[in-house]
Amino acid sequence: MDRKIILIVDDVEVNRAILSAAFQEDYDILEAVNGREALDVIEKHKEKISAVLLDIIMPVMDGFEVLEVMNQEGWIEKIPVFLITAESSPQVMRKGYEMGVVDIIGKPIIPFFIRRRIGNVIKLNNIVNEQEAMLKKQEKEIRELNRSVLETLSTAIEFRDCESGEHVVRMSNLTLFLLKAMNEYYPEYGIEDSNLQVIADAAVMHDVGKIAIPDNILNKPGRLTKEEFEIMKTHTVRGCELLESVPKMRENPIYEYAYDICRHHHERWDGKGYPDGLKGNEITIWSQVVALADVYDALVSERVYKKAYSHDTAIRMILEGECGTFNPLLMDCLKKVQEQIRKSYESKE
Repeated sequence: MDRKIILIVDDVEVNRAILSAAFQEDYDILEAVNGREALDVIEKHKEKISAVLLDIIMPVMDGFEVLEVMNQEGWIEKIPVFLITAESSPQVMRKGYEMGVVDIIGKPIIPFFIRRRIGNVIKLNNIVNEQEAMLKKQEKEIRELNRSVLETLSTAIEFRDCESGEHVVRMSNLTLFLLKAMNEYYPEYGIEDSNLQVIADAAVMHDVGKIAIPDNILNKPGRLTKEEFEIMKTHTVRGCELLESVPKMRENPIYEYAYDICRHHHERWDGKGYPDGLKGNEITIWSQVVALADVYDALVSERVYKKAYSHDTAIRMILEGECGTFNPLLMDCLKKVQEQIRKSYESKE
């Protein structure tokens, strides 16, 4: 297993030699004679660096300038930095701690003392990093399990709806693609990047309420009567009821998005959708995106009551308002990315 690295940054060779001798038994040592060299080393080896031992007064770039860049890059949060300096005034100490150093050790250097003092902090930091990595792994495994369960349930509904089961996967992928595009072109909607995959996972639940719709309506090859359509429309609220009934579902971060998408993916910009007749941005942007993804996928897919339309025909029908009214900004986004959507669907055929 590769050993961890300690980076020693000091323009005085004898100081680097003393510090290197103190740690070389347990760590690989890298050295830099100024701040600029130090940043180059950190950029290259940041995943393996256990600590930076940093002098303040150096040519080219001093220690505080190094700390400034490390803060800007977010490195200071992961890599413990120790100021090793003869400058021990209260002003220097305060500035160092404010910039994120974990300890300030004065010169002259006492090897045994510095090895124990820095070694203990490195061990503690390693424990914290290992715990964070373990929690992230568990979080990822839980998220994947949640997605698997959601896709299994939703796919079962798609099979009942005489679909191949691929609709829910396409819905998730297209939702994620459109959300990323909206973030790029219209960042004012402020969808956090960390929530994009959660929303895309929630999108697979959009039609879960169809499990409560009778087969003779769900799979009717012809046009639904007015009464049948009213029953079909209830799949939005029935889906929410199903989500509410799942034990501990409310504790899952996906719940808020799944509930909103289930209920509102048939709402329309002009207020002529259902079940609540929401209008404009009363509809959350993620439900707007899922609604658009659902319409597009329905158009380009073969169903019991229709043949599949081509990509170009589907885009034209949506943009010309044949499938209901959508957010003009979302329509503009669709026009910008329509060729990428075409390529994505063609690659899966």
